[in-house]
Amino acid sequence: MTPPVKKNLFANTLCLAALLFAGCDKPAQTASQPSVASASKGTIGVSLLTLDNPFFKTIGDSIAAEGQKHDYTTVLVSGDKDVAKQGNQIKDFIVKKVSAIVLSPCDSKSIVPVIQEANAAGIPVFTVDVPCNEPGVKIATQIATDNLGGGKEAGHAMIEALGEAGGKVAVLHFKQVESCQLRVRGFTEVINAHNASGKAKIEVVAELESGGAKDAGFKAAEDVLQSHGDLRGIFAINDPAALGARAALEKAGKTQQVVIIGFDGQPEGKQAIKDGKIYADPIQFPDKMGVQIVESILRHSKGESLPPQILIPTSLYRKADADQDASLK
Repeated sequence: MTPPVKKNLFANTLCLAALLFAGCDKPAQTASQPSVASASKGTIGVSLLTLDNPFFKTIGDSIAAEGQKHDYTTVLVSGDKDVAKQGNQIKDFIVKKVSAIVLSPCDSKSIVPVIQEANAAGIPVFTVDVPCNEPGVKIATQIATDNLGGGKEAGHAMIEALGEAGGKVAVLHFKQVESCQLRVRGFTEVINAHNASGKAKIEVVAELESGGAKDAGFKAAEDVLQSHGDLRGIFAINDPAALGARAALEKAGKTQQVVIIGFDGQPEGKQAIKDGKIYADPIQFPDKMGVQIVESILRHSKGESLPPQILIPTSLYRKADADQDASLK
């Protein structure tokens, strides 16, 4: 018969062994190893116009990286230029009770009802690049490129490229997006002022829809070249549309006749400028926009008041800049 003291010691040893074995699968949390839930301040729900365009991808990646520095988790999705799809994404963010919603609206007017749902749920909404200035919605702040100013830079670049001869130009638009409307407005204002000065006239002979995409830009440029054989310039509202236009010029054998002004400063666009395929771009800084969004979310969470809009200026990028750009081939 086992003595009582030895029996208790044996039992205690078995209990200790069982506890150690059970603990091998899941180490106990310590103050230096908090769980993901306890470390996170919350989630930022981000729905962008498209992630096919590297510009928006950079914005999204920048928000995620900067958010992580401040203990935010980011859920990044693409609206794919489909307002219904984007509306469902926002509804999902509302159900998940995210800390903030960031949008570049696929359609600034049609997205209003679902933004109102977010407002009613008490979730702050921030817009980036594409604004929503419609009545009846509350936007914490809009972070954007100074698209009007960038459009004016594009206008000055076109005047510079065409020189004293002037000539006919076409605009490859993306009319449903407000940022593109601002770019075209700025471009048109500068061209109109130039014409009013009595210098060689620059005539905008067509505004065609490009969808901000390479294939649609190609088709739009192809169409305008057929209707205006003496065209001298194209202003495209972004780099994909500009690169599509360049392909159309190459097909038509008019690369020496027509100059292209783009917009954005994506790597492919910058390379095209270095290669002499695009004359110049007012370039944007999507990485800065992402950082500014997170900074604004942090300020809002502390109860600070934000301005209705925070604009980041563009910078005109020509071949001389591209030749000094170490990131290019």
